[in-house]
Amino acid sequence: MRRADRLFQIVQHLRGGRLTTAARLAEQLEVSERTIYRDIADLQSTGVPIDGEAGVGYIMREGFDLPPMMFTRDEIVALVAGARMVSAWGGIAMARAAQEALVKIETVLPDTARARLKSVEIRAPAHRMSAEEREKLDTLERACEDRLVTALAYTDAEGAATDRSIWPLGLWFWGGSWTVIGWCLKREDFRMFRIDRIGTMTPTGATFRPEKGKTLRDFYAQMIACGEVPKGFDFLGPGI
Repeated sequence: MRRADRLFQIVQHLRGGRLTTAARLAEQLEVSERTIYRDIADLQSTGVPIDGEAGVGYIMREGFDLPPMMFTRDEIVALVAGARMVSAWGGIAMARAAQEALVKIETVLPDTARARLKSVEIRAPAHRMSAEEREKLDTLERACEDRLVTALAYTDAEGAATDRSIWPLGLWFWGGSWTVIGWCLKREDFRMFRIDRIGTMTPTGATFRPEKGKTLRDFYAQMIACGEVPKGFDFLGPGI
């Protein structure tokens, strides 16, 4: 990788607003940590607003932007496939946003890349997901972001009805169905609820703050400890 390309990639990794270590950058870019330290120092000297220090990590202050980036052939395929899957299996607002994002990306691509974007033949039929489920998905996504305590009328796999109030923490897609991960106030533990089994869903008007032992990371740690997933499995994915 050319040094200019590596500097560009460092900026892209740091734009997410999360603290990133030199070790992680070095692993992703396949260079030494010493090289990362030099590159970051050079970026800082040119005015790129990167904060942090060696041994702790680096983060980029908000407000810094670059000209539109170029995409490789495989990146274009991934973007189109991802947008179409969200359009097929996401909420109504998610689907609309995915299509709008593709339009914005298309406007900044050169002609050859734009032609490639239009020629991707990867589809995701959406015949199994109802409009009601899509609306619930959007509502739960906002509840996760805004930390809204939410009351659910739920029917489990055996047909038993129950009322629960949860702290919605995250959403999982299982290749055909969605679940919301939440801290259940009734059970005082983590629970997963299938969205297609939720009857009514109402914000209680209360909000919650993350507490130790009740966060999404704690849920992931519990899953690993119980052997539900392999040790070392990265739920968040690289750079996400």
